[in-house]
Amino acid sequence: MLGFGVLQHLIHIGTKIDRHEGPPAGVFNTTPIRVFFLLMSKGTIGILTGGGDVPGLNPAIRAITIRALRDGYKVMGIRHGWGGLVDYSREKDANNTDSILPLREDIVNRAGRTGGTFLHTSRTRPSHLPQERVPPHLAGTYTEKVNDATKDVLKNLEHIGIDVLIPIGGDDTLSYGKRLHDEGVHVVAIPKTMDNDVYGTDYCIGFSTCVTRTIELTHRLRTSAGSHERFLVIEVFGRYAGFTALLPTMAGAADRCVIPEYPVEVEHLAELLTADRSKNPSRYSVVLISEGARLASHEGMSFEGEETDMFGHRKLGGIGDRIGAALREASAKHNKGRRVDVVNQRLGYLVRSGDPDALDSIVPMAFGNLALDLVVRKQYGRLVSIHRGFYDSVPLANVTSEKKVVDVSKYYNTERLRPIYQFDGAPLFIMTSDWKTP
Repeated sequence: MLGFGVLQHLIHIGTKIDRHEGPPAGVFNTTPIRVFFLLMSKGTIGILTGGGDVPGLNPAIRAITIRALRDGYKVMGIRHGWGGLVDYSREKDANNTDSILPLREDIVNRAGRTGGTFLHTSRTRPSHLPQERVPPHLAGTYTEKVNDATKDVLKNLEHIGIDVLIPIGGDDTLSYGKRLHDEGVHVVAIPKTMDNDVYGTDYCIGFSTCVTRTIELTHRLRTSAGSHERFLVIEVFGRYAGFTALLPTMAGAADRCVIPEYPVEVEHLAELLTADRSKNPSRYSVVLISEGARLASHEGMSFEGEETDMFGHRKLGGIGDRIGAALREASAKHNKGRRVDVVNQRLGYLVRSGDPDALDSIVPMAFGNLALDLVVRKQYGRLVSIHRGFYDSVPLANVTSEKKVVDVSKYYNTERLRPIYQFDGAPLFIMTSDWKTP
């Protein structure tokens, strides 16, 4: 039986290991001490962030890490999203500091109040890895134009010693998380995206800050639009779903909005905006345009170029400029023959960058703790979520089941090109609770 002094010494060493300082040299030379530390650790949790950065990622990483360490787990940060698990090398003496980072409380406490992700991110998709993206140490293994590197990702997870993986991301990042779950990896996922379009949850980390900043920046731009008596056309996020245009419009940031779910007729929009401008003493009007919005007179979305990422997405951009130019030409018909000039602005990374707002500080904390609850209960293959205002979790398979988009018949007035204002019995997040409970 261990004496009290020996036990105190072991606890001291255990605390050093828990802080990832490592035990003193030779501490594992005796079998009882080796067994003690094997029994002491509950396992290692890996965390990664994939896709676009949003405010709220660092608070989520902080919440997971602090709870996990205090519950007796070790925590490993995986850098550059799925890219870290592709670039990691199992070769002896390989330097993997650019792929993994042991996490401690002091590290996450410093970063937890800030925006972005200190683990960094990427849009790497290991199952569709282009030849030029294959790391040098795997060049002889993957020689096709596009490669599935999942077998090495699985080996790397085992080599690192990851027992449970917590990916934080949108439907692209999480769809590969589901692939790993199907391969036998213990996965618990957290939803993140400014568009708020992950199916299975009302809320995704980053959405509130996006809406808050969109309202804030739109109001700032009013002074220029009013000074010149112009249409203010603002392009906002939203590839497939129009939540980031609809909610700010509902909050009074704009007169009209154009969303991906409903193609717009420019003549109709010009007529409405001209009427709005005439009613405004400062002679301007405002429309928010989702980046994935479509014109009824044109096929498909507007893109910056032909290049696609590993998930097959071309970079969106330009619909705001296209609609702005069309509005200028169409406005004369509704403004006594005089064209109305346009102020065009794409908000882009202005709403991604900076610190999280209150909601994107609170929800990530809750999501991180919910994820650990699932880990403790060994309920893997789950996505933490919010449904009708309550925290919950759903099967990770929900992520790939369908797209979460605005129900136009319920929430978008296609005649007025603005939200339908009906709230009786609606949940807090209003139009984001219409996915079906599994």
